[in-house]
Amino acid sequence: MNILTQFAETGAASGGIFSALGIDWQMLIFQIIAFVVLVLLLGKFVYPVLIKTVDARHDDIEASTKAAQDAEKQAIEASKNIEKMLKQARTEASDIVSTAKEEATAAIEAAEAKSKTRAERIVSEAHAQLDKDIIAAKKMLQNETLELVALATEKVVGKTVSAKVDESVISTAVREAR
Repeated sequence: MNILTQFAETGAASGGIFSALGIDWQMLIFQIIAFVVLVLLLGKFVYPVLIKTVDARHDDIEASTKAAQDAEKQAIEASKNIEKMLKQARTEASDIVSTAKEEATAAIEAAEAKSKTRAERIVSEAHAQLDKDIIAAKKMLQNETLELVALATEKVVGKTVSAKVDESVISTAVREAR
């Protein structure tokens, strides 16, 4: 406490507590006026520019935030649309595959029917040709048989009989043989 009383006594004796603290009144008033002028100048010229810059930056940030939210919404909508389109494309692809399978099955059945018809036609043509060949072979065999019989008769009889007689005898003999 001793220090406080001494400080108070020194200040009271020399002109007050401000003098004891080393504060000059004239300088204090000058500094207060300079501070007020500085605050007024800053308030008039600097703060509006700073506030304007801060407001512009705030508006930019809000616009960026809104744009980001809009972009996120659009991305979600695009994702939904893509999923919908993929589902539709899968359905169409499935339909195309099933249609292609049906067409392939129909084409195979048509080819099988066509080849079966062609095979039957070839077989019937072969049978007809065989029948013609058999008839031709029978005629040729009959003609050869007639000639052989004529030759055999000629050898047995020893003389050639006219072709008419020869033919009638052979025809009679063949009929009897049948």
